[in-house]
Order: sequence, then structure tokens, then C-alpha cells
Amino acid sequence: MAPRDRVVHLLQQLQRAACRCPAHSNTFHQGVGASSCSVRSTDYAFEMASSNIRYGGGVSREIGMDLQNLGARNVCLMTDKNLSRLPPVKSVLESLVQNGVKYKVYDSVRVEPTDSSFKDAISFAKKDSFDVFVAVGGGSVIDTCKAANLYACHPDADFLDFVNAPIGKGKPITGPLKPLIAVPTTAGTGSETTGVAIFDYEPLKAKTGIASRAIRPTLGIVDPTHTLSMPQRVAANSGFDVLCHALESYTALPYNQRSPCPPNPIHRPAYQGSNPISDVWSRHALNVVAKFMKRAVRDPEDLEARSSMHLASVFAGIGFGNAGVHLCHGMSYPIAGNVKTHSAKGYSVDHPLVPHGLSVVLTSPAVFNFTAPMCPERHLDAAEILGADIRQVKREDAGPVLAETLRQFLFDLQVEDGLGAVGYSSDDIPALVKGTVPQERVTKLSPRGHSEDDLAELFEASMKLY
Repeated sequence: MAPRDRVVHLLQQLQRAACRCPAHSNTFHQGVGASSCSVRSTDYAFEMASSNIRYGGGVSREIGMDLQNLGARNVCLMTDKNLSRLPPVKSVLESLVQNGVKYKVYDSVRVEPTDSSFKDAISFAKKDSFDVFVAVGGGSVIDTCKAANLYACHPDADFLDFVNAPIGKGKPITGPLKPLIAVPTTAGTGSETTGVAIFDYEPLKAKTGIASRAIRPTLGIVDPTHTLSMPQRVAANSGFDVLCHALESYTALPYNQRSPCPPNPIHRPAYQGSNPISDVWSRHALNVVAKFMKRAVRDPEDLEARSSMHLASVFAGIGFGNAGVHLCHGMSYPIAGNVKTHSAKGYSVDHPLVPHGLSVVLTSPAVFNFTAPMCPERHLDAAEILGADIRQVKREDAGPVLAETLRQFLFDLQVEDGLGAVGYSSDDIPALVKGTVPQERVTKLSPRGHSEDDLAELFEASMKLY
């Protein structure tokens, strides 16, 4: 066979093999080069993106060298008032001083940030010519720092330009940003891995955010010793965020059922639907949560458990950062945004607060009971990982089994008894539904379609858990 003929033969073999791959076995694949969305309305591809991650006890002491290696001349370090007095920030600042790095500190980040608090941080970032950003804190700090970096690098942009539609304009980010190093101090949000920044949009009393691979941190420095400073309830609520990140991304609408198919890859969303790679990360995170979360909450000195949950947060972050989340998160945003008087234990804040992880997990039994008919095997798999005996369980019972498994998990960790225990009643359901409707970026990834009446029933079912 002539060389040219061999090349043609190999290309034909590759073309045929590509169509047999389980992840790409859809009939719309027409072989090499058939990436046109004119063939179908739903997507045909997914893309994996994540920050570089460095993990190890005491590794945050290296950050000064990282900044030197980046040639940083003027660093913006963001944190919150409480953390600014604690060992994680002190450790990072010592490393900066030892390595001769010039920096300025912004310590006014709001726990559960708002559009106003984002704008305050953005204003600080715009006042100076920072060439690198550093975030030391939980998801609130990291997300605030992402927004500050974005708008400082796009000084002429209107605040709503990059905010997710339909609340904002959802414009793609095309300009370069400065490097951002994230040092997470909680084991929950996974924000050090993702291109997402979430905030409360005060005019609507609901959370929204900015979602773009462009804003993900350059490097996440995951130092498990920092998690030892978390109070017990902070550890619990952070862990519930990991739990729901893993469960929601594992059960999300498959990527090749998501619509519309982007006409240009720059428009492919960060949250793409469940896919074979995200599944690995999400499922592994769920296994770690099942093994270590209760220990991490009950014993603040259990370094193995807290370190494992810190890694689980990263695993789940990579999973959901590409697959997305769905109803638990979509419904959580108005739960957090409409809070009235609830005071969260373990949080040093001067405003009513339903912590993010708590607002997410309170609806989880109802949500997964609702979504289970669309992918019962995955729901049963999750229930088994979390400790349920599924040997005699029928596929049609996947929802009730996972829901009951979750209720027992929450009860064991002394979680408040539903939305009623954090200040809500049935009278609040219309407002909660209204706040969920704009969250299409995540709610459309639910494997099961839903109406406003369905959402109302899910909120009602979540008023009391036990």
C-alpha cells in the first residue's frame, strides 16, 4: 500500500472509530470535521477547564516565591475582616514580606457578597495598578477577587455587562485578565478551580453571578492546615456545598442534551451538563464526603478528615465547574437572598445570613426525589455511596431512597429542620419561586423539566425535613 493510501486508510479508520465511542456515539457525528451546529439544536461537545492546583500542608508559604516568579510589582490581596486576623492570612502575608513583594490589602469582603460589595472591591482594584491578585478566604473572598480583577481589566464595562443573563447582558469576556492566585480557607465552594463568581443581586433579592472560563484563578493553593480554623458549623455548611456540587453535577442534564448548540466555541458555557470527565471528579468527591464529612464536622482537630474534605472541595469544583449544578443551587439563591432574621451559628457577621451550603442542602431531599425518574441509576448510585443498601431497591424507588438517605445524613449533622427553621413559611413561596425563575443558567441543567408550580411544590416539601 502506498504511503498516501495508508494515510487515507488510517483516517477512515479513525473516522469510523470516533463514531463508536460511547461519549460520541450520537448519529449527528458525521466523522472528522463535523462540528457544525447546523446539524442539530443541542451541543455535541464538552470542554474541560480548571485552574492549576497545588496541594500540601503549609504550601501557602510558597506564594511569595510564586509572585516573584510572576514578576509581580504591586499585588492586591483580598480577604475579609474576620480572616484578616487569623493564621491563613498571616501566613500568606509573611511569605510576601519574606520575598520582598509589594502589596496592598483589601479586607472588606462581605460574607455572601452583594452587587454593592462587589462594586466596592472593584473600586478598590481600579484605584491602583495591580498586576497580580491574591484571594485568601472562602468562596465569598475568591469570587469577589475574580470580579475585582475582571472589572479592573475592563474599566469601561458596565457592571451588568458580564453578569449572567437574563439579569445581566452575559457578554463573553474577550480581553486578558491579570493572574489571580486563590488560597481557599474553607472546604466547600471549589471557587479556586472555577470560572464562576456568585453574588446577591439586591434589586431582585436573588443570587446571580458571572460565569466565564476567563475569570478562573491562575493557581489554587490548597493548604489543608487552613481548614483547622473553621468553626464546626462553617465546616458543616461548607461540606454541604461539596455534597450538592457532587450530586447535582453527577445528575445534571447530559452535555449532548443541552441547548442551544453554540455557533462559536467562545459561547459554549462554563456549565455544560454532565459528561464523562466531570462524572469521575463528582463521583469521587461524593465518596470522600461519605467517608470524611461527619468526622470533619465533629472534630475540628481531625486533620485527616479536614484535609480530605479540602481535597473533596477541589474534586467537586472541577466536576461542577464544567458540568454545572441544577435545582438545589438555583433554588438556594432566593433562599439566601430573601433571608429575614436568621442568625447563622459560627459566622462572625453583622447581618442576617443563611449560609450558602445550608441554603443549598435544605432542598436536596425534595429535589433529588423529583429528578430521580430521569436517571434513576445515578440517583441509586449516589444513595449507595452515601450509605444506603440498594440491593433490593427498584429503579422507580430511586428518588425516595436518595431523599431518605440525605435526610438521615442531615439529621446526623444537626441541620436545621427545613426552610421553616430558617425563617420561611408557605407565604414566602411565591417570592422564592420568583427568585428561582431567573436562574436559568443552572436550573436548565436539571435532568427533569419543571414549571413554576413544580418549584412551588419543591419549596413546600422543603419547609420541614424530619
